[in-house]
Amino acid sequence: MTERAVVLQEIDDLPPQYWGEVVDFVGYLKQKTLKQATETMLLCESVLAKDWDTPEEDEVWKDL
Repeated sequence: MTERAVVLQEIDDLPPQYWGEVVDFVGYLKQKTLKQATETMLLCESVLAKDWDTPEEDEVWKDL
């Protein structure tokens, strides 16, 4: 059985009064993932800026 199938089975086995909590937790996990991705992008930006912020790069991209 796949993990997805196990998760769905576990949800099916829950009493309906807990479904809202499951939805809240899934939302929390999505936000957590988005936050981590955003933090990674911001950290990469400062490292990559050393290559991007040069007169040579400005010249190449000036017509866009």
